[in-house]
Amino acid sequence: MAEAVEQDNDDTHLEEQHMVDDGDKCGKGELLKRKNKKKRSRKDSSGADRRGVCYLSRVPPHMNPSHIRLILSKFGDIQRIYLVPEDPSAQVHRKQAGGFRGKEFSEGWVEFTKKSVAKRVANLLNGEQIGGRKRSSFYYDIWNIKYLSKFKWDDLISEIAERNHIREEKLNLEISAAKRERDFYLSKVEKSIALKHMQERRKKKQKTGEESDKALEPKVIRQVPQNRPVSDSGKSKPKLSKNILAGVFSSS
Repeated sequence: MAEAVEQDNDDTHLEEQHMVDDGDKCGKGELLKRKNKKKRSRKDSSGADRRGVCYLSRVPPHMNPSHIRLILSKFGDIQRIYLVPEDPSAQVHRKQAGGFRGKEFSEGWVEFTKKSVAKRVANLLNGEQIGGRKRSSFYYDIWNIKYLSKFKWDDLISEIAERNHIREEKLNLEISAAKRERDFYLSKVEKSIALKHMQERRKKKQKTGEESDKALEPKVIRQVPQNRPVSDSGKSKPKLSKNILAGVFSSS
């Protein structure tokens, strides 16, 4: 019996050791994950410090991010590209005028993996013809590119977020103003309809009152005095004198 108890105690002790070892392994795994995350963040921060950003003040028509990557990647590795879509109203106006029906962009940013490459690209291409294939629609266009010193991609993200926030606020203000105008117009319409109904009711009441008054009033027969006609029996018709007749016939 004593030996059995000792074996049980040994088994429990071994199980506790396994549990402790598993806990240590889990703790070590979490620590390794945290260390790897820190290393990655440090690498990203160090890589972001080495990167350079160029600004495109104008994007030629028919040009998209794939075209820009294809042309500028000849000078060095490109990390990211962001192009701002044009105003939707301008796109609608262009389509109505029979122009290009695709998507166009107004401005853009290009991030290179090295600052030296970004500076060299801006110095070489700014004010120069894009070139490439003569069949391309932007062959004769000119590059408008500038290197942004001390500018990071995170600054661009924050700027875009701020722009979107301002745009949303403007849209909300416009929507609220439109709702107020709509409510004001509807209230005026309802008031005008109510006034019309009131006027119609008054007219109906007036008509019914007049008809009832006419029905209650007795009919009055008015007698108008008339003069008797003068009889022609007492008067004789005037006759022409003989002298007048003699003068008429003698002159003839």
